[in-house]
Amino acid sequence: MLDIKKELNQLKITVEHALKRAKQLGAEQAEVGASVDEGYGLSVRLGDVENVSFQRDKVIGITVYMGGRKGSSSSSDISPEAINMAVEAACNIARFTSVDPCARLIDAELVAKQVLDLDLHHPWNIQPQEAIELSLKCEAHARAHDKRITNSDGAGISTQETASVYGNSHGFIAGYPTSKHFLQCALIASDAKGMQSDYWFTVARDAKQLQTFEEVANKAATRVVSRLGARHVQTQRTPVIYSAEVASGLLGALMGAISGGALYRKATFLLDHLGKPIFPSFVHIHEQPHRPGALGSAPFDSDGVATWAKDFVQGGVLQNYVMGGYSSRKLGLKTTGNAGGVHNLTIEPTDKGLSSLLKKMQKGLLVTQTMGHGTNLVTGDYSTGVAGFWVENGEIAYPVEEMTVAANLRDMFKNLVAIGDDVDPRSSTHTGSWLLSEMTVAGGQ
Repeated sequence: MLDIKKELNQLKITVEHALKRAKQLGAEQAEVGASVDEGYGLSVRLGDVENVSFQRDKVIGITVYMGGRKGSSSSSDISPEAINMAVEAACNIARFTSVDPCARLIDAELVAKQVLDLDLHHPWNIQPQEAIELSLKCEAHARAHDKRITNSDGAGISTQETASVYGNSHGFIAGYPTSKHFLQCALIASDAKGMQSDYWFTVARDAKQLQTFEEVANKAATRVVSRLGARHVQTQRTPVIYSAEVASGLLGALMGAISGGALYRKATFLLDHLGKPIFPSFVHIHEQPHRPGALGSAPFDSDGVATWAKDFVQGGVLQNYVMGGYSSRKLGLKTTGNAGGVHNLTIEPTDKGLSSLLKKMQKGLLVTQTMGHGTNLVTGDYSTGVAGFWVENGEIAYPVEEMTVAANLRDMFKNLVAIGDDVDPRSSTHTGSWLLSEMTVAGGQ
């Protein structure tokens, strides 16, 4: 396990050294991020150990600003000599880049004044042999669940600790530790009609919050067996439910469309939509960056700006864009403390779980998997391959595969009927299932 206090202290010294060297070489401003990752991962398959890998990585990234010009470099060697070379490289790059009036640090008064302890670091003192035994139990339990489970893509565990420090020439230097632990199982099932694969995983900052190996195994086994006998359905327009684990992708598309980079490039279908309705009035989407122990929590963003809770959509109306310092300057607006992304994005539920949405839909498609990337944020056009289940009379009738769903995101957002409370906790995006009133579903004839 990492000696977190020692690593953070050493990283702060490293960042201070890089900032000092940048100033000596003529940089008017500079910012530095440095981190140390340590952990291991392993996988087993069909009762045998397939892979065990240990890792300890160090990295430093340096950005300097000189006369409206920007230069960046990075290094996996954080010795003083390597840092000096990296800073020199960044300064040399800055001397040859084009002048950009927005290329500078955030204003000094925006720097975080305190760094909250968000309970993000929980080492898992599990030895490799224990992790191997746990993975073997998970796979064996899953394979014994149903005789139609004929093969395995394996089970595995990973555990990681990270110490990170950010500093800039405004005098801000701060860091904090994090951890992340993971258990997964992937299976193959077969019957007279063919083979199917599926999986399940659990992830958490604190290993005590992971699902048990039995829960992961049972979920993976249930999912893969339920996919056997998958069919096609005729091409049609029909209501669609996105299960919680894939509905997060729709929120991701929204965040991309309202990101500062897309906005100042005028490459989004939601350009100039601030203050306008983009969802039905019951929709509330917000971020909660200070949730203790959550996967997306962070006390400050990658500009050093303190994070804060905020609404992105309230009453269906777009309230905020997603901006860091650079994109906010390009747009003539204020940073939203989202340099590097959003933190614990949440859409509030309006209904009970998936079974309630199925009853409300009555007939249509339940999407549980998406394949491919078919989102055009410039136009909002959306098309992707999916698999899942056909629903009749409010209940799952049979599995389906090799389907395509298509619509425009603008219409999909407006056609949102309900959001379930079956939130998938395994992500920094917290959403339940979505019921959409209508999409085009393309399948077999």
